[in-house]
Amino acid sequence: MTAEARPGPPQSKADYVYASLLDDLRNARISGGTPLRATEIARRLGVSITPVREALRRLENDRLIRYEQNHGATVIDLSADALVEYYNVRAVVEGLGARLAAARASAEDLERLRVIHERMVADEAAGRYDALGDQSREFHLAITDIGGPAFLGAHARAVRNSFPVPAHASLWLDPDQARNHLTVHEQLLKALRAGDGTTAERIMVEHVRFSGQYRHDRLSRASE
Repeated sequence: MTAEARPGPPQSKADYVYASLLDDLRNARISGGTPLRATEIARRLGVSITPVREALRRLENDRLIRYEQNHGATVIDLSADALVEYYNVRAVVEGLGARLAAARASAEDLERLRVIHERMVADEAAGRYDALGDQSREFHLAITDIGGPAFLGAHARAVRNSFPVPAHASLWLDPDQARNHLTVHEQLLKALRAGDGTTAERIMVEHVRFSGQYRHDRLSRASE
């Protein structure tokens, strides 16, 4: 008889506040330049002030908020230059992850990636475009975890968390782009299966940089 799986430890209140604020930032419910009042956040989320302060310190470390004299915490309004830099850093980190993953991926690793990809293909075919962004993040980070389990995967998460992409800005909401990027994911899987690190890295770098250019162009058109 197998032992029953034990539930994991409950999420701490600071983790809950951090995750809630990060989700608000990712989905543009809190925009750049918005002041964050700890007492208001505590009241809204039903927690004490202590976990809110801890969560705000984590967001400051992520460079998502800054403290200003006489103003307190304010959400950083990230520039177009910061957007370009963010995607270039992602391209380097995730490209390296793909190159290393090609040499390290086990049959189980490749199967996990295939399952994620096939789920995305099914959602795209059914028109569930809003589900694709989070799954793409899962796919990319899974590859980086395979390539660099000791450090690179955690670094990739830190980079992504430093510049949350609002859900409405995701290229996965564009049916043509979703289809194209699923094709790229399939090509990436093929390179990983073949153990071709050079090709896997090239595909990942071009893939991430294209996403950055797409988002930059959308921001430019919106500001005209």
